[in-house]
Amino acid sequence: MTDYFSFYGLPLSFNPDAALVKQKFYEFSKKYHPDFYINESDEKQAEVLELSTVNNKAYQVLSDPQKRLHYILELKGLLTEGENYVLPQSFLMDMMDINETLMDLQFDPDPIKLAALKEDVNGVEKGLSDEIVTLTTSFEVQDTEEQNKTLIAVKDLYYRTKYLLRLRESIAKATAL
Repeated sequence: MTDYFSFYGLPLSFNPDAALVKQKFYEFSKKYHPDFYINESDEKQAEVLELSTVNNKAYQVLSDPQKRLHYILELKGLLTEGENYVLPQSFLMDMMDINETLMDLQFDPDPIKLAALKEDVNGVEKGLSDEIVTLTTSFEVQDTEEQNKTLIAVKDLYYRTKYLLRLRESIAKATAL
């Protein structure tokens, strides 16, 4: 996996300087633009095309907070493809109430209950988001042990957020019926 932070010469951070990320992107866009290498060997053109692709991917990931969070967890080896992460029982119990309300709304639509349900989900999501911000703000100045604890906590919040995203999709489908 390409380390986009190293590629841009930046320290690993959940909150990199957005202006610096954009500056590096533009700098590398010019440096690795395929049109400037049209008279080079096929190997050199392929290399430049690869670097141009890495630059585009790096910018997409590092400039988007959700993609960046996922990427950092993956880079640190905390997310694996097809992982069967088990959410805490307390969180699942809270979500059970929301899911039951959602099922009721599918059989008996009620705009007031739907608005309250959406508000509940927004509240949970805001709480998770605030917690992620709190944890990641001081990440860069933590020692390795603290960073590892932060990463584990962020991973849990990441999976809770993914659960809420699926719940939002279910709410959208239910309201579209």
